Amino acid sequence: MDIIYEIRRRHLVQKQTISAIAREMGLSRPTVRKHLTTVEESKYERVQPIAPMLGEFAGQLTRWLEDELQLAKPRRRTAHRLFEGLQEIGYGGAYDSVQRFVKRWKSLHQGPKLTEAFVPLLFVAGDACQFDWSHEQVELGGMLQTIKVAHFRLAYSRQMFVVAYPRETQEMVLEAHNRAFAFFGGVPARLIYDNLKTVVEAVFTGKERKFNRRFLCLANHYLFEPVACTPASGWEKGQVENQVGNVREWLFTPLARFASFVELNDWLATRCKELAQRSHPTQSQRTIAACFADEQPLLRPITARFDGYVEDMMRVSSTCLVRVDRNRYSVPASAAGCAVSVRKTADQICVVAHGEIIAAHPRIFGRDQLICDPWHYLPVLEKKPGALRNGAPFVAWDLPKPIQLVRDRILKQAKGDRAFVELLMLAGEAGLDALTVACELTLEGGIVSAPIVMNELRRLIAPHLPAAAIAVPDGIALAMEPLANCHRYDYLLGSANVH
Repeated sequence: MDIIYEIRRRHLVQKQTISAIAREMGLSRPTVRKHLTTVEESKYERVQPIAPMLGEFAGQLTRWLEDELQLAKPRRRTAHRLFEGLQEIGYGGAYDSVQRFVKRWKSLHQGPKLTEAFVPLLFVAGDACQFDWSHEQVELGGMLQTIKVAHFRLAYSRQMFVVAYPRETQEMVLEAHNRAFAFFGGVPARLIYDNLKTVVEAVFTGKERKFNRRFLCLANHYLFEPVACTPASGWEKGQVENQVGNVREWLFTPLARFASFVELNDWLATRCKELAQRSHPTQSQRTIAACFADEQPLLRPITARFDGYVEDMMRVSSTCLVRVDRNRYSVPASAAGCAVSVRKTADQICVVAHGEIIAAHPRIFGRDQLICDPWHYLPVLEKKPGALRNGAPFVAWDLPKPIQLVRDRILKQAKGDRAFVELLMLAGEAGLDALTVACELTLEGGIVSAPIVMNELRRLIAPHLPAAAIAVPDGIALAMEPLANCHRYDYLLGSANVH
C-alpha cells in the first residue's frame, strides 16, 4: 500500500508523468497506470485447486463426510482415517490431497468456529478453592516418568499449591488435600472440582451429584462444601485450568530431575511460595502473597489431620501375604488364612485385624514385587527351620555383619538350622541389637556355637540384681547358728561298702 500511495501522490499532487514515476521508482509503466486508479488495499486469496489425483474418489469422500456430520464429534473420522479408507478401495494418491479436500469441505459445510462468551467470576476471600489434576514428565532417580500433579488454587488470592504423586487414585486425592490445607494453614468454605471418579460417583440433572462416600468423610472432617462443575464446563474453575499450563511452563520445562518424590514435592512447595511474589492479576499494586496474607485468617482452622486411607477387605494367603496393586506384602503368620482390612495411603500399606495394626509397610509402586518383614515368619520357622536357607524373606534379610558371620558358622554345624532359629526366636523378644552384641562377644571368644550365643544373649537381657545388700531386721536373727557336721553322711559310705 505504501507504493500505491507514493505513485498516486507523485502523479496527482506533484504532477509527475507516468514515465518519470516509473523511472524513479524502478517500476514498469503498466504497473504505474494500474495503481493510479487503486484506492482500496489489495487483497489476495490463495486458491488451491482440488488435486486431480482424487478423481472419482472425491464423490466417495464427500459422501463419507456428509454421513459423519450426523455423528457425535468424538466418533467422526480424522482426515488420516478417511485417507486409509480410500486406500482400502483403491486410492493411490497422496495424503495431502485428502487433507486439503477435507479441510475445504469442512470450512464450507460447518462454518467458522464461533468464539464462546463467558461471564467474569468474582470470589470473596476464604470462599473457594479450585482443584484439578495434570500429567507431567519428570526424571526421578534417573528414570523418565509420567507423574500426576494435584493442583490447588485459592480463587481470591490466587495462591497455588501443587504436589506430585505416581497415580491419581483416591488415597492420593485424600493425601493431597491434607497437604494443601497444611500449606494454606486452613480450609476454604468450598472446593470446586470437575466430575472425577474419585470424587463424584454419579452425575444427575443440574448440579445434583452423588459424591464418593470416602471423599465425603474428608469433607465432613474438614467441613468444606464440595462443588462439582457442569460437565464439559471447565470455565467454572478456569483459574486452576489456566494454572495447569502455567505450572508446566514454569516448573516442568525444561525437564525436572530429582532423586525421589520427597525431594520433588519439597521443591514444588518452595516454588509455590516463590511464585506468590508475582503481582496479583486483578490487584496489580499488590502481590499474591500479600493477598493471601489477608485471606489466610479467614480460612477455617485445622483441628486434626484426616486419616486419608482407603480400606479393602482381603484374605491372607497361606504364604502370609496380601496383594495390593500387583505387589505382595507380608502379614504375621498368625493371620494366615484370616480376613483382614488393608488400608492404603499415599505412602504406606497397613494391615488391620481385630481393630489393631498388625503389619505396616512402605508403599511400592512397581509391579510384581515382594515386600516382606522376616519377623512375620518366625513362628513358621519354628516348625519349618529348613526354610531358613531358601525362604524369600530370609535370603534378602540385611542382617548386621556379626549376626551374618555367626549364622554362616552355625548353619555348617549339625542341626544348625534349628539352632539359629532358636536364636532368632529369642531375639524376637530381646531385639536385634541385643543379638548383635551377643554375636560380637561370641566372635571375640573364638568358639562359635548356638549355646554360647544364647548364653551371652541371656546374660545381656537378664535383670540386674540390686547392688546394695538387703537389710535384715535384728529381730529375725538366729539365736543359735547351725554347725557344719560332715559325719552325718558317713552312713552313705558304709552303705556303699556293703554293695
